[in-house]
Amino acid sequence: MDVILLQRVEKLGQMGEVVKVKPGYARNFLLPQMKAIRATKENLARFEASRAQLEAQNLKRREEAERVAERVAGLAVVMIRQAGESGQLYGSVTARDIAEACTEAGLSITRQQVVLEQPIKALGLVAVKVVLHPEVATSVTVNVARSPEEAEKQARGERVTGPADEEAPALDLFEDGAAPPGTGDQPDV
Repeated sequence: MDVILLQRVEKLGQMGEVVKVKPGYARNFLLPQMKAIRATKENLARFEASRAQLEAQNLKRREEAERVAERVAGLAVVMIRQAGESGQLYGSVTARDIAEACTEAGLSITRQQVVLEQPIKALGLVAVKVVLHPEVATSVTVNVARSPEEAEKQARGERVTGPADEEAPALDLFEDGAAPPGTGDQPDV
């Protein structure tokens, strides 16, 4: 199916291009989200007539998104979650959680603007991409910790979780050269 893109779509094309896509992608995503229209003769003529206006609107939205991106550059949000001793979360941090935390921090975004390849399931600092406009993206640092004090330590670069053998000293149970009973050539008495 041929469609005319009304805005830039990542991995597909720029505004105004006529691209061939699968019918389901067009019908379920591009057309309902108003990112494209069907490429018919009437729509092509109508798009060319309003192209200058659409490009001006797109430029205005992009400039506004760039200003917002500059203002919130380096934004870090703290997510307090329960986790095990190994640092594995009992739940996960999703795009919705990050969007809510960013909104509380002063950056009004929706969960659709947060790009997570997979949910965050461990403690630590994670850089998350936030798309403010199809052509403008910024990064937000998500600090996942068990407590505010732990979050401060992570922000300073300290490690808050580690292997168990680093925390407890190894016990020397046997004298040098001695072995536990039943492991040598001598029969147990």
